Amino acid sequence: MMFSKILINWYLSNKRDLPWRKTSEPYRIWLSEIMLQQTRIEQGLPYYHSFTEAFPEVFDLARASRDKVLKLWQGLGYYSRARNLHETARYVAEELDGVFPDNYKDLKKLKGVGDYTASAIASICYNEPVAVVDGNVYRVLSRYFDIDTPINSTEGVKEFKALATELLDKERPADFNQAIMEFGALHCKPKNPLCDTCPFQDSCLALKNNKVNELPVKLKKGKIKKRYFNYLVFQSDENQTILQQRTGKGIWNGLYEFPLVETEKQVSPDEFPAEPAFREKIGGKKVELHLYNEEPVVHKLSHQHIFARFWIVKSDTLPKESVEINRLEEYPVPVLIQNFLRECEIGNY
Repeated sequence: MMFSKILINWYLSNKRDLPWRKTSEPYRIWLSEIMLQQTRIEQGLPYYHSFTEAFPEVFDLARASRDKVLKLWQGLGYYSRARNLHETARYVAEELDGVFPDNYKDLKKLKGVGDYTASAIASICYNEPVAVVDGNVYRVLSRYFDIDTPINSTEGVKEFKALATELLDKERPADFNQAIMEFGALHCKPKNPLCDTCPFQDSCLALKNNKVNELPVKLKKGKIKKRYFNYLVFQSDENQTILQQRTGKGIWNGLYEFPLVETEKQVSPDEFPAEPAFREKIGGKKVELHLYNEEPVVHKLSHQHIFARFWIVKSDTLPKESVEINRLEEYPVPVLIQNFLRECEIGNY
């Protein structure tokens, strides 16, 4: 089909020089695809280099501790990707002798690997004719064919997958899949797309109908939840503090943080000491309490906004499980905590 020929020709002339495009080794393709989910290439590239340097093979990643994996991932967000990455590496290393599945169907059975990632690995590594559909693909196809079906609806997911499959160059699936994603990233961009120099200028229906900026259509998200976090930054005379590892199915599972008191609203320095959760955290001890930031740090996640304040809690002694303040950088923490540690010299506060 003419669409795929034009697209691949554009790709071969315009593609970026990226490390994972110089190999078809499944481990490295898988690693790059997991990292780039919901992440810009510019942000993910340094992490890719760090991971391939620390873990050249899947066996190296499998042997690493979860804390080390999360520490290297720190700042990339969506930490469930890192946890799934580690679990899948262990499964491939221990159960599959380090050999990744060689087809879409079996790749999709791996933890953290969905339709998009399985399609990308299968086409790039094994030349299997399966179409990828990511945000870039949705944008290109919705504009080219002037499709207003919401891309995050069940109907939209099916419609765009079927269309991408129909357009796929069955002889060159790897080039086609990478071409349409690259075209969406560099040319048919979300804002200010390069329509004046577009190779599809004469056939793009959205351009013809003056709807480029209206597509793709996406259903609105639900209401954003507001949460109020109060972190207790303990300091002892021995320069110790307390870190706790988050567990459960909530955000930042596996990462470390200071003891947390979550309140229903922002409370004043006069009100906070009376909070039952705060009294429980200090265990009835006499402490010196200072609010570090009057104005909360706002940390925005996809479905919730966190308003965080840090309270310096000076105490003579801390439990045995406390950690040295000068070792805090060794622990994987949320970006919210990382930024605080860079700004505040805890031991000298």
